Amino acid sequence: MKPLLFLSFLLLSQLASAQDPNELVKAVRLKLEKVTDYSADVHIKAQVPMIKIDEVDAKVFYKQPNQMKVESKGIAILPKQGLGDLNNFLTNEKGYTCALNGSKMLGEVKTSVVSVLPLTENADVILVKLWIDPVKDLILKSQITSKSNGTLDINYFYGDQAKYGLPYKMVFTIDVKKFKLPKSVAADLHQNKKKPKAAEGSQTGTIVLKLSNYKVNQGIPDAKFKAN
Repeated sequence: MKPLLFLSFLLLSQLASAQDPNELVKAVRLKLEKVTDYSADVHIKAQVPMIKIDEVDAKVFYKQPNQMKVESKGIAILPKQGLGDLNNFLTNEKGYTCALNGSKMLGEVKTSVVSVLPLTENADVILVKLWIDPVKDLILKSQITSKSNGTLDINYFYGDQAKYGLPYKMVFTIDVKKFKLPKSVAADLHQNKKKPKAAEGSQTGTIVLKLSNYKVNQGIPDAKFKAN
């Protein structure tokens, strides 16, 4: 094969591979699988219509395949769907099928948009949509639709731990009507709904997580995740 023809063939093959939705998700999955466990400090700021929620500092612990624990002295609204649950969902490559939905600019990054449909019957997750940076193999945005929590949009921002696919900041947009809030917060929301309609506003809320002091793959005993 002539050198120029071979080079063209190679470039076309790489382009086709980069746009294969299964390969895009696989690259993300392989990066996430580098993390056997981690702990991190997390600052949580939740803004839910008609409710005052104090900002909270907490510590989060994760261990493969599906163990997660949050330690906090206050009420920590920490959506597992965008943390351990999403990672667990993606690592089960036989549990879903992928479809490419074109590309979209997120800031200065041209992302590949992939829809991930679960194959498991009676699964809580109905659909996962991912905006993937195909160069860095990172999820920049996800949209998780589930039976229990409605639709959850998450934007991810990366720093020193990008090699593990671990963000330093996550911004969740939740459907307040469907999202499962802690019981005390949900009670406040229920009482506030009795106020005049003039007090009613947006039915979406935001939860911002800022993560720091990551400790990755340093070993966390299973006993850490047992209920006290």
